[in-house]
Amino acid sequence: MSSFRSLTPAIGILFALLAPGRQPALADDIGGQQAAEPAAANPAAANPAAADPEAWRFRAALYGWAPSMSGSLTARGQTVDVNASFIQILQKSDSLIGFMGYFEANKGPVGLYTDLVWAKLGFDHSAASWRNPVAGLNISTRSNTAVTYSMTIIEAGGLYEVAHWPGAPGSFTALDGLLGFRYWNNSVDLNFDLDATVDFSRLSNLLGRDVSFSHGFGIARSGSLDWVDPVIGLRLRHQFTPSQEIMVRGDVGGFDLQSNFEWQALGVYSYAWQFTGYQLAALIGYRALGINHGNAGNNNSINIVLHGPIVGLSVRF
Repeated sequence: MSSFRSLTPAIGILFALLAPGRQPALADDIGGQQAAEPAAANPAAANPAAADPEAWRFRAALYGWAPSMSGSLTARGQTVDVNASFIQILQKSDSLIGFMGYFEANKGPVGLYTDLVWAKLGFDHSAASWRNPVAGLNISTRSNTAVTYSMTIIEAGGLYEVAHWPGAPGSFTALDGLLGFRYWNNSVDLNFDLDATVDFSRLSNLLGRDVSFSHGFGIARSGSLDWVDPVIGLRLRHQFTPSQEIMVRGDVGGFDLQSNFEWQALGVYSYAWQFTGYQLAALIGYRALGINHGNAGNNNSINIVLHGPIVGLSVRF
């Protein structure tokens, strides 16, 4: 009986340990504080990448550009002046609209981006006129398609967030600086069937008789130019809500290194829908792009402004 009484405390402790819902207390560490929780109970400790406040963010967009165009194109010394709306370009172009693809990757305040534009635009005699090389030369065109202009523009560079202003919950304004380069590849084909009338009125007055003649002839010229320009600019972003954002960007380049000067202005509004792991956004905006490039070596030059609306879709992940 005395042996049973001596075992009673030990049996009580054993039942206490095995009782449902009861766990043994954790041992204290040397400093007198409770030991740390197991790593499995703390996902951030088990997976440091999950707690990275500056994880990579990506955005990819595909959208079309519907540009109007004004300026002049020169191929092997022959210059045409162009002033065409998007509707006029649409009627004669091999590609219905300009094409743009954009990709951006960001980590913290630093980012990288690349942009692609390709288009093949056609202009008929109502939108393109041959610049008369001789005073008194009156020229009219008979051809349906006078000018075909192909362009490929590839831009790449870096971004840095220089300022960030938080607003209401889910809202902020940020200013980014950008530095990059823009590669241009341009091809111009001029094809004209012309009626020319030359009237030397001063000579007619001296001789006392009319000195003029008419002649029909054709002109076909083609030329290409490609170069790379440095580009520097600013981008302002404002997020109204996690679903709505507006972006305005401006940049300049060239600086007489290869082209004389180029500039760009862009404004885009986006509305996004959130899905598991990614965000899909619709884009609408307006883009203007100007370039002044001359090459006296082969008499090819481009001095144009392209401007028009853009629409598309982007995905963020």
